[in-house]
Amino acid sequence: MKKRYALFLWVGLSGAVYAQQTASVSTSPATTTQQKELPSPKKITSVEGITEYQLDNGLRVLLFPDESKQTITVNVTYLVGSKHENYGETGMAHLLEHLVFKGTPKHPNIPQELTERGARPNGTTWTDRTNYFETFNATEDNLRWALDLESDRMVNSFIAKEDLESEMTVVRNEFESGENSPFRVLMQRTMSAAYDWHNYGKSTIGARADIENVDIDRLQAFYKKYYQPDNAVLVVAGKFDEEKTLAMVNEFFGPIPRPERELPKMYTFDPVKDGERTVTVRRVGDVQLVMAAYHIPPGSHEDYAAVQVLSRVLGANPSGRLYKSLVDTKKATSASSSSYEWKDPGLLMAFAQVLKEKDLEEAKEAMLATFEDLSTNPPTEDEVEKAKNEILKQTELMLNSSERVGLALSEAIGTGDWRLFFLNRDRVEAVTADDVKRVASKYMVPDNRTVGMFIPTEQPLRAEIPAAPNVAELVKDYKGRELVAAGENFDPSPANIESRTVRTTLSNGMELAMLPKKTRGESVEARMVFRFGDLESLQDKATVASFAGGLLNKGTSSHTREEIKSRLDKLKANVYVGGGASSAIVNITTTRPNLPEVMKLVAEMLQDPIFPEDEFEKAKAERISGIESQRSEPQAVAFNRMQRHTSPYEKSDPRYVGTFDESIEDINAVSLDQVKEFYKNFYGGSNGTMAVVGDFDKDEIESLTEELFADWKNPGKYTRMESRMADVKPLRENMETPDKANAFFVSTYQFEMDDSHDDYAALVLGNYMLGGGFLNSRLATRIRQKEGLSYGVGSNFSAGTLDPIANFMAYAIYAPENADKLEAAYFEEIQKVVTEGFSEDEVKAAKSGWLQSRTVSRAQDSYLSSALNNYLYLDRKMEWDAELEEKIEGLTAEDINGAMQRHLNPDAMHVIKAGDFAKAKQTAEN
Repeated sequence: MKKRYALFLWVGLSGAVYAQQTASVSTSPATTTQQKELPSPKKITSVEGITEYQLDNGLRVLLFPDESKQTITVNVTYLVGSKHENYGETGMAHLLEHLVFKGTPKHPNIPQELTERGARPNGTTWTDRTNYFETFNATEDNLRWALDLESDRMVNSFIAKEDLESEMTVVRNEFESGENSPFRVLMQRTMSAAYDWHNYGKSTIGARADIENVDIDRLQAFYKKYYQPDNAVLVVAGKFDEEKTLAMVNEFFGPIPRPERELPKMYTFDPVKDGERTVTVRRVGDVQLVMAAYHIPPGSHEDYAAVQVLSRVLGANPSGRLYKSLVDTKKATSASSSSYEWKDPGLLMAFAQVLKEKDLEEAKEAMLATFEDLSTNPPTEDEVEKAKNEILKQTELMLNSSERVGLALSEAIGTGDWRLFFLNRDRVEAVTADDVKRVASKYMVPDNRTVGMFIPTEQPLRAEIPAAPNVAELVKDYKGRELVAAGENFDPSPANIESRTVRTTLSNGMELAMLPKKTRGESVEARMVFRFGDLESLQDKATVASFAGGLLNKGTSSHTREEIKSRLDKLKANVYVGGGASSAIVNITTTRPNLPEVMKLVAEMLQDPIFPEDEFEKAKAERISGIESQRSEPQAVAFNRMQRHTSPYEKSDPRYVGTFDESIEDINAVSLDQVKEFYKNFYGGSNGTMAVVGDFDKDEIESLTEELFADWKNPGKYTRMESRMADVKPLRENMETPDKANAFFVSTYQFEMDDSHDDYAALVLGNYMLGGGFLNSRLATRIRQKEGLSYGVGSNFSAGTLDPIANFMAYAIYAPENADKLEAAYFEEIQKVVTEGFSEDEVKAAKSGWLQSRTVSRAQDSYLSSALNNYLYLDRKMEWDAELEEKIEGLTAEDINGAMQRHLNPDAMHVIKAGDFAKAKQTAEN
């Protein structure tokens, strides 16, 4: 579990024109007049379909062509992270990440461009690196645009004082959001105590004082020092012509001069630890936590692979030793561990969550005893093999997606070299039980950990942590393995998808949709939905039903939960199985050779669950813990109150939304006999739908599906529960969540409409401009960019297909003292849309972005399997998508403005704000 401060949905946008550039570059590199021909890029090496080149200015370029998806991902990784910050500069790498989205003289509105191209962009900051990426529809025009954008903002970004002033409050809001999380706060304090001098002990988000006071001159100097071609690696992955793309890369990045400065050598190295350390955090919260951290070698060291396997031996659920010693014994509700693959020596960290009424000291002792037991009870060959299978499975599945590989390379690049991604896979594969035993005895010793108290001892057990090897020497002759199977050049248009989709109905009534195609690595995605019950038969059974679905994968008469997990790892499959009040859902990600066996195992889980009592008790404790952890969280509190107001079903109705107390009461009241009885009376495949997309044999899977599910029939009838729109008055309410630095705002309302309505397309695009897209929406521009009130703000719109209920929802996170400002700005922007509307230019740009984003979505097989499955139930085909996109394409500003005026009603909107408003008021008064 890699915690990093990433801009998951929201990044900065330039609010001012400030032509500050590097001293060595006077114009955008993409428009520089070349006085002489640029030197050709040099080929460095090629590993498993990825080829490395280097430009004359030092930029390293990785090209990873993949014909199987109609997308391209451009990812630039800069070798700068929180490790490189000096005193008074903590959080600077992350803050700079925000500001690089503010624009350049040539690209003054980056979020607008990203939205117009339908891109899926992001930027993340971690310890050793910062990266920026965008995934977009695979066209040469889009690729040229992306390369132009990234080359330009490499050296010509506005790092302007005006933008810093507005974005600082956004980053501070992000900081405050993290301060709401007891887990994150405790993790930060534990890591801080674990390191004496190295910057890995400092949080990537930085200190509040540094965020608030950083000087623009220092930030500009930081940018000029690290954002240069000789300190960056460019990855282009997806569907493109390699020769043309390399020429384009040289065209856009080649003119940037190699800088004359020398980067500082990073030589800080923490000393050997000579005793346990302790850290205690006391804050408002609803669950207890315990952590233990052990220093480990760098990610490039030969011991790291064995440490990574050890981490899975300890932290896997449910087979891991921590799970068995803490969760199985009911000392904790969850337990896990994670190793950090960093360039310098990192940490292996163990985590456990403990209910308030449980003994935290007992849980801590059980966790530490699990580590100390490794010396006398080392990991077995079976444990090591299971852990390796899980790690290697995830790596192999990742290799089937050029987009995911392109982004994963950023981690390896930060660790020292992109080839470490493959080398570490090879090392994991070669790990033995003796290797794991050796690293456990070497590094998992009391004096090398941070968790508890100081204990004097005459003979301390110290761990000498090795330095990172010479990575260049380590990987220079590395060749990798044979290329994985390449996919076909697949056209993700609705017409092509429809023409290649085969639909059939099994003898029991279950419907099947199949879209076979050649994919990278022979990957395949499948989704199953099994529906049951009706409103009358499901009365008072929502909680029981959720446990029936949640225990399906916890054991069968032939396989225990642990055996199921181990079997799926060997089959290189990720499988989700779960269920609720009226349906059960299965999601499968695997490969062609393994799909039949995975389907057989899934059928066994669905048709032969044994509902183990110990798993039932653990599930109850875990759910209660999850609810308790949300009691004081502003977002959870606000959404619970909103759902209860807008969906006022009777308490017996399976769609009823309970209070936190009611939910816990219902969980405590459920018995295992009730769960078993529910399964017996409701589960079956008669009303099921299944969609399979990817590389598979159509006839084989159709025959196997019939064999596995045709005789599995529902015991009772299924009738869809019709939804009804709530007749409730507009609600405006503030809810107190004490001692939470961050607050949450949610606004919503419903109106009658389904997705066949004449105004539906106009409202979809109208909402895209109001609160969707990538940070250039009306709400994001006003509330985040101009006023710096919120790190995350946006809106959503949906309309039913079977029931005429439309829902509009908007949200924002913010500081409690800004509650009135945020609400005022929100309603002012809503009113502007109603009274002034959107311009033709806004509509034109939005159409381009929305339409291209649809292509990007359909290029993902997981999305297609979900859509095709849903369409079986709705009796809908892909022509519907084509018709909607045609309607969107034909919209005018007048169409959209008229629809927004008719349906966007500020007076009907509910508003709930949750936060520590009392403290904010007291602070203001003082």
